[in-house]
Amino acid sequence: METTRKKWRWGVNRWIVFLCIILGIFAVNIAAPVQPHIQVAPERLVEEPLFHLGPLGDFYLVNTLPALLLVDLIILGMAWSVRRSVRKGDLVPRGLAGALEALIEVLYNLTESSAGKWARAIFPWFASIFLVVLIANLMKLIPGVETIGIIHHAEKDGHAIQALGGVWYTLTPAKGEYTLTPFVRGLSTDLNFTVGLALVSVFMTQVIGVQAQGWRYFFKFFNVTTLFSRPFFGAIDFAVGLLETISELAKILSFSFRLFGNMFAGFVLIALIGTLLPVFMPSLVFLFEFFIALIQAFVFGMLTMVFMAQATRGHGGESEHH
Repeated sequence: METTRKKWRWGVNRWIVFLCIILGIFAVNIAAPVQPHIQVAPERLVEEPLFHLGPLGDFYLVNTLPALLLVDLIILGMAWSVRRSVRKGDLVPRGLAGALEALIEVLYNLTESSAGKWARAIFPWFASIFLVVLIANLMKLIPGVETIGIIHHAEKDGHAIQALGGVWYTLTPAKGEYTLTPFVRGLSTDLNFTVGLALVSVFMTQVIGVQAQGWRYFFKFFNVTTLFSRPFFGAIDFAVGLLETISELAKILSFSFRLFGNMFAGFVLIALIGTLLPVFMPSLVFLFEFFIALIQAFVFGMLTMVFMAQATRGHGGESEHH
């Protein structure tokens, strides 16, 4: 009986895959894919600035801000689901609440194995950064993201448009004067987001270090404790401290450009493959991008957790003295 059921499920799944392939072929012939306009900076949804920030310049509504709002709403929805499960008094959470419980348990065990007694202070930052980056990375896999937006006149190369009905139009591969600015663009493809997240990560690493070691933590960067008692070794310790300072600043660049580079490369890859080989290859690219999004979120969160755990420990001989 079990064997028959498995065969039936395999047969149904096979026909579903075959139907999706046929529909994909028809869709490509009806609406040929158009290579989108690719630029590093996020696109403006309105021409006029929302407000002025003084010496920082004007603040515009760009298409990564709606993506940030969607990420926040998704996280709030997940939190509401867990809260609802707890209020019901479920001993064993089900569905989304159960999946989140398992994920949080794995992340907390990782934090506890690295940070020890400081796990409770470090874990909220590790878990929060992981969830935010993961959802931001996976958002570009949602249908409609980076494909639905405002059609306007192109400054250089553009495409022709075709009416769909009402105020709805679609771009065609033919040459024209129009281009598309999507309403929502992948949040991790905005360098402002990755730099902001990196600044939060590095700054809170210093806060955790001060909480664990007090003001002696800054001797790791400006070590002058042995500069006069042992001038030669003191000069070496001072030089090592300067290298530590440079290393700490380099983490901001490393965090920012690693995440931005991988996600922006994925955005370009999906756009090009979807235009050149629109039937079979995009599915494989989307699967590849799913794993890249998961890995990048884990790497960003894991490095933050490891750096915070290292900040709770003393530096060299200072830890023994402390």
